[in-house]
Amino acid sequence: MQVSDLSVARGGVPVLSGISFALAAGEALVLRGPNGAGKTTLLRCIAGLQEPLSGQIEGAEDRVAYAAHADGLKAMLTVQENLNFWAQVFGNADIIGALDGYALRPLQDRLAGTLSAGQKRRLGLARLLVTGRPIWVLDEPTVSLDADAVALFGAVLRGHLAAGGSALMATHIDLGLEARVLDVSAYRAAPDADFGASDAAFL
Repeated sequence: MQVSDLSVARGGVPVLSGISFALAAGEALVLRGPNGAGKTTLLRCIAGLQEPLSGQIEGAEDRVAYAAHADGLKAMLTVQENLNFWAQVFGNADIIGALDGYALRPLQDRLAGTLSAGQKRRLGLARLLVTGRPIWVLDEPTVSLDADAVALFGAVLRGHLAAGGSALMATHIDLGLEARVLDVSAYRAAPDADFGASDAAFL
């Protein structure tokens, strides 16, 4: 994936401008910056959930799986049924790797709505494994996870990278990865910037 001279806005106000980077197969890139700096807005834009103000994103079409603060679960379906649903959406059938990767087999017959916050997070992240998509775009993926679950996530992510996948994520947690870091603070848009567009889809 190649991002070139990208500018993005939040609530119609430009927040980041001039961002360029490449993400190769097997590579992880970690976004850093203070709260409100624009990390989530940038990730949403790359995931195709809102339009950029300007710039180009190449190589992301139908290749990105996005995981953000919402876990994207159906409360009245079981763990297994939730994974089967998402697997079918993406044209896959095998959920065994997702169940095992996040130690969800003991919970597979539980309704998602009855899970703890950490268990819901594990299930939400397990959805990534059934998408078959090589680029994972992750916004604070370890929220609500305890130390053991963070270790599970790290292992799954390393396996994804080793298999030729890539990951772009905003996180302040050390996951023990060899990853490049991009501090978005260096790309903060000027307060009076006007790119002639808005991000109404974000509102």
